[in-house]
Parts: sequence; C-alpha cells; structure tokens
Amino acid sequence: MSGQVVVVGGGLAGAKTVEALRSDGYDGRVVLFGAETERPYERPPLSKGYLQGSDERDGAFVHPPDWYAAHDVDLRLGVTVTALDLAARDVVDGSGTRTGWDHLVLATGSEPRRLDVRGAELSGVVALRTLDDSDRLRAELAPGRRVVVVGGGWIGLEVAAAARAAGCEVTVLVRDPLPLLSVLGPELAETFADLHRSNGVDLRVRAEVGAIVAAGDGTTVGAVELADGTLVDADLVVVGIGAAPRVGLARGAGLHVEDGVVVDAHLRSSHPHVLAVGDIARAHHPFLGTHVRVEHWATALNQPDTAAATILGRDEPYDKLPYFFSDQFDLGMEYVGWVGPHGYDRVVVRGDLVGRECVAFWLREGRVLAGMNVNVWDVVDDVQALIRSRDVVDVARLADPDVPLGEVAVTGS
Repeated sequence: MSGQVVVVGGGLAGAKTVEALRSDGYDGRVVLFGAETERPYERPPLSKGYLQGSDERDGAFVHPPDWYAAHDVDLRLGVTVTALDLAARDVVDGSGTRTGWDHLVLATGSEPRRLDVRGAELSGVVALRTLDDSDRLRAELAPGRRVVVVGGGWIGLEVAAAARAAGCEVTVLVRDPLPLLSVLGPELAETFADLHRSNGVDLRVRAEVGAIVAAGDGTTVGAVELADGTLVDADLVVVGIGAAPRVGLARGAGLHVEDGVVVDAHLRSSHPHVLAVGDIARAHHPFLGTHVRVEHWATALNQPDTAAATILGRDEPYDKLPYFFSDQFDLGMEYVGWVGPHGYDRVVVRGDLVGRECVAFWLREGRVLAGMNVNVWDVVDDVQALIRSRDVVDVARLADPDVPLGEVAVTGS
C-alpha cells in the first residue's frame, strides 16, 4: 500500500503506530514527528523503576536508536507540529515546513495540569511527564529532603513511594477524603492510604493548597501553605493533579473534540483519514457500548495495532478492556475493566485485603464490571473473561479463593 502516513507524537503510541504499520506490511512512506529530542520512550518507568533507581534509563526507550532508519521511518525529533491543514492534507511544523499525508495519526498525548496558586512558578515546584523531568526529580531525591506531593492519584503516590525509598521526608496532600477515591471508591482507596501511612508518608486528606511559599532567597520553594493557613515545609514540591489531553491541533483543525478527540471503534476521527490513538483518543468501545478515553500505558501500547489495521483497510475494531498497573512500596497491582458513570453497587474481595494480598471486584446488579489484583498474579485473563461474560455471579463463590473464577457464575444467568 503506497502513500504517506504522518504520525504526530513521539511517545509510545506514536512509536507503536509506525511499528504496527511496518509489521503489517505497509510499504509507503512513514513520518513520525516528536516534539522532544529524545527518541520515543515509555512513561511508566519515569515514576516507577527508573525513578526508584532499579531500572536503567535505556530500558525506557521503545526501540533501539537504529530501528527507525532500519525500518524506513523518517523520525523527526525536536520538531513541533503547529497546525493541521485537512483540506490540503498537510501538517505544518514550527519552521513552516509542510508535510503531506494520505493518512494522519494523532498521538499527541497529554500534559500535566498546573497548580494555579501563588508561588507555583518557584524553583523546586515540578511536574513529572518527560524523561528529563524524571532525570531531574531523581537527582533531587536524597535522604532528609522534604518532599511535598500535591495530588493523590497514581503518579503522585508512585512518586511518594520513590521519595520514601530514597530516604526523603514525604507529605502527600489530597483534596478528597482518600487518595484514589474517584478511581477505586472508599473500599479500596483506604488500602492505599494505609499503605502510605505505614511506610512513613504524612498523608493529609481534605487538604487544599492555598499558595507555595518561597524560601529566604525568594526564588526557591520553602513551604506549602494550605487553605487553612497551615505551613508544610518543603525543599521540593511535586505537582500530580492529573493531566489534560493535548487536543489543540485537533480542535484547531475543526475535528470533533469532546474530552479528547472523538473517534469510532476503528479510531477514525470526524475526518475519515485522520485517526487518534493513546491518551487523546475518546474511542467508541464495542463491548462497553460508549465512548471512553483511557490515559494509561496499555492504551498507548495496544491501540496502534487497530490504527494500522484501519489504514490498511482491515475491519479490526479496538475492544480491549481498560487496563493499568502500579507498583508502590511492596504493593503491586493490576486493574482491568471499567465501572463507568453509572457506578457500582457492591465490592467483593477474595483474599486478604488487610494483608494486601487479594483480588477485588466491582459489581453492578450482580455482574462484574472491573477487577483489581493486589500482590496476586496471573489472574487478569480470568478477570477479563468474567467481565466479558456479563454473567451474574454467586457472591459467596466469587469471594472464595478456593473457587476458580471460571466457576462463579450463577447457573443459567
């Protein structure tokens, strides 16, 4: 199949898209734009193994340095695409150069949300998104340093765990009554609160940041002031309050944007030759029956196969269930499924929740919507099968570790 595919975004999603095209036999021209000067890399190590010092830097990269040339991919690093011309089928970069395309794949990812308070611009107030960010943060984590993490999501908690492992004094500030409350609900969010407190983290909930206070030099951070006037001393403030999809290019070109770039199950946008993958893609999910946008590694890893299939004219909709994982202290977990806006009406735990060795299930009307394994392994496939079956389950059997997950359905459901 001849022509030219342009991929905008030099992260995991972009790199896996060009890989999938070549693996599937696409023999046309392929151009990959990356705004960073680093070749494409994966982001989980930035807050996990690499930040903690257990993984090597080179392990984060998606491909070896010579892979792109060897596969005839025109990799343009340090080049920012500034506009899309859908009528002309061009992208315009920062130098004004136009690059034509027959198919365009947007893989622009997301960017950290900024803390909008006085003092947020001080030196020592940082976010974690890029490999350079992780390099700088890793250099800052040292015994005795006072680290304040603003935000109780996955990135914030993983950074807190890395900082404690480095010997830092760590305070985590969470606006909600519990960290991860909106993701896990109170039943499992409490587990992560206990995990961090038991590892020496000063976890403060219902804490609203009022300002960042400068140290004596007037330029570096010295403390975080809470809305009630409390001061929390800080040598370093890590802001982890979520991310926003980078949809400026799509919106500027007139594509349908609504909490991400809206795409169909084949990842096609409102323009049939423009696709979106990864963090920005709000894709119609055939199994879930609605549009979902998932800002996690597995989406960036897996959606490119569907994008390549669509470009090559194959009917292969994207229907993988949302999946993510986290490692914090001695806790490793995997989560698969989607609770959705209608929520759940019951949580069932099999195993030892207090001892943090269990599998938790979120149910609605007797059916499993999602599951999370905590320090229990090799069960994700079984959990996915249970979700996809849509079977009503016997709650007692679901909670019993001695009953295989394939045998928990109510007969005749």
